[in-house]
Amino acid sequence: MGLLYMSDQNCVGVISHKFFSFDSLSFFPHSQMKGTLKYLAGIAGPNGFGSRSTAEQVTQHSALFPRSHLTAIITGGTSGIGAETARVLAKRGVRVVMAVRDMKKAEMVKERIVRENPEADIRLFEIDLSSLSSVDRFCSQFLSQDLPLNILINNAGVFSPNLEFSEEKIELTFATNFLGHYLLTEMLIKKMIDTAEKSGIEGRIINLSSVIHNWVKPDCFSFPKLLHPIRYNGTRAYAQSKMATILHAKALSKQLKDRNANVTINAVHPGIVKTGIIRAHKGLLTDSLFLIASKLLKSISQGAATTCYVALSNEAKGSSGKYFADCNETNCSDLANDESVAFKLCTQSRALIHDYLHESQIHSFPNLCPL
Repeated sequence: MGLLYMSDQNCVGVISHKFFSFDSLSFFPHSQMKGTLKYLAGIAGPNGFGSRSTAEQVTQHSALFPRSHLTAIITGGTSGIGAETARVLAKRGVRVVMAVRDMKKAEMVKERIVRENPEADIRLFEIDLSSLSSVDRFCSQFLSQDLPLNILINNAGVFSPNLEFSEEKIELTFATNFLGHYLLTEMLIKKMIDTAEKSGIEGRIINLSSVIHNWVKPDCFSFPKLLHPIRYNGTRAYAQSKMATILHAKALSKQLKDRNANVTINAVHPGIVKTGIIRAHKGLLTDSLFLIASKLLKSISQGAATTCYVALSNEAKGSSGKYFADCNETNCSDLANDESVAFKLCTQSRALIHDYLHESQIHSFPNLCPL
């Protein structure tokens, strides 16, 4: 298919001879240059963590939760940041439910985690985030287990260089990175609210986004074109999907606050991470860039740090609708902060799902995104 199943790597996929240039490094707004310099220097933020912090470091002294009683779902945990997130959460005593496309790879990850930590509780479920019916099946299977749900990490993702469509005829990058996770969150949010009420422990949803969302301009963010692009560009599609994950966090955060629900949702940028994808796409141009770029890239453990921090940290308690990078709250783009755009996206997504899934299933969702 020509897909890059990133599961978590974010904008590393843009480092390819097909769509990377030195000019693309200038997409950062001037207001973010200070943060960029802090990242390059590895300077810690207000909470003492920064771009060089690892997932184990940021969770080592986290005392917010009785972590042995927590359950977390992680999508796309078979490699990279997702696998490291699963490992570290399991090490901290969290029951980890891995929602994955490739069960064989998931079994291998589970074996490695249990070998390191024999007490780890890892459950494996199959899901294809690009398929609404697959998301529906996964949720039915998970809910039938009668497990609590404290943490939902919407981590999985793809980068598609070429225009491809899901089984519902939706552009594949948007279907996988945003729409599938949107439906997943909608179908599990009641379980999270109920778990938080019964346990008194704050529920947390983490959407994996990317700094590449800054590339998206308002006149290019049109729902019909997200579903069926006229002139497809893989990098643009990826950036738009990551913009959508932040907007989702903004809209759902407000609705949860209005309901006084003890559940938060935030978006995180893990950083540009050294992964198999970047190694696989070394070419004539990237061979010369790779040595330079590799000095600026995070390790996988550093890339998983922000997700793990927002999932377990006491300092993140009560934070919702925010955007985190390098384990600290930071600024996202003006478009990503636009509430009207966020609620429009939420409404349109919900209406679209009405067309693809049986109406009775939709009626069972809490009315978090007004139609």
